[in-house]
Amino acid sequence: MQIGNLFTDADAPAEGERFEALLSHKNLVVERIISSAAAVPTEYVQPQDEWVALLQGEATIEVAGESVELRAGDYVFLPAGTPHTVRHVSQGALWLAIHLHPPADTDDA
Repeated sequence: MQIGNLFTDADAPAEGERFEALLSHKNLVVERIISSAAAVPTEYVQPQDEWVALLQGEATIEVAGESVELRAGDYVFLPAGTPHTVRHVSQGALWLAIHLHPPADTDDA
């Protein structure tokens, strides 16, 4: 059994974002992300599907060229290969991200 609290030790870094894997099981990864308002916008294009919820704070993200405003409680699904960038984020924004990686190829061919 693994027990924790999403808000424990959740101080934002001075700059950027802090990524912490909370659970890795088979092709699933659950991650906590804590953002600084001084995060540099970085475009991500990931090989896995991602569902992300903003638990605390506010953010503006760009998804496939479209600006999306998020407030605490909002979530978004990002299919694999979808370009996305955090454009603006409030200090101490807290995210919960669930990554669903493609299953490993089990062909023996």
